[in-house]
Amino acid sequence: MSKQTVSEISQLLDTIGSLNDPRLKAWQADPRKGVQQALQRHQRRIKRQVRAYQAFKQRFKYENALWKSGVRYVAGMDEVGRGPLAGPVVTCAVILSPDFDLVGVTDSKQLTRHEREQLYLRIVDEAVEVSIAVNDPQTIDRLNIYAATQDAMMRSIKSLNHQPGHLIVDAVPLPFDYPQTTLIKGDQKSISVAAASIVAKEYRDHLMLDYDRVYPGYGFAENMGYGTKEHLAGLRKYGVSPIHRRSFKPVPKFL
Repeated sequence: MSKQTVSEISQLLDTIGSLNDPRLKAWQADPRKGVQQALQRHQRRIKRQVRAYQAFKQRFKYENALWKSGVRYVAGMDEVGRGPLAGPVVTCAVILSPDFDLVGVTDSKQLTRHEREQLYLRIVDEAVEVSIAVNDPQTIDRLNIYAATQDAMMRSIKSLNHQPGHLIVDAVPLPFDYPQTTLIKGDQKSISVAAASIVAKEYRDHLMLDYDRVYPGYGFAENMGYGTKEHLAGLRKYGVSPIHRRSFKPVPKFL
């Protein structure tokens, strides 16, 4: 072991997924500072992975309880886009299987854009089913944002081929006859809701990227329709676009 370079040991440590590998004991006796630093980095990495896995399992507690009670299909529900001044509200329903194992799935707001994109692709690929519904700004203005969100959520559920026996919904109770659990900050407490949050956000973000090309000048590619300084400056300069919500202040000022 002592003939190995620090670089070689560091590379090997990157392939070791536990703190019980017998090689670690030999390397702990290595006096070289670089080896000890590599061991410390490995220990921190493994501990982070253990915490992430424990948190992942904890976010499965609602689904596990429902599956054990005999419910076959549990749908997690979330929405993205209630607060922006422009663009649609997007809702998503996700049904997962008990062997779903994407540990990185958590509240979409805690992930980078790259992490969300990668997880989005895998969730869509590995979920039992994913259903998305969209309500445009005109529907939001007609119904109000809360009712438009409920409407899209209910359409997400009704269009599923695997009809769920129970819903786990983030913050918005739905007025129809499905047994449901409503959670505040559900995307931090339920893996199904977290998965729905990621899919809905990625879907909406890509819509806003397209809208940025159609309606340049508002910064939609960066602010996704939220009322940033750049967005408000665009409203002052260019006025109201077809995707602005005319019932949301301060949009009426620029009509």
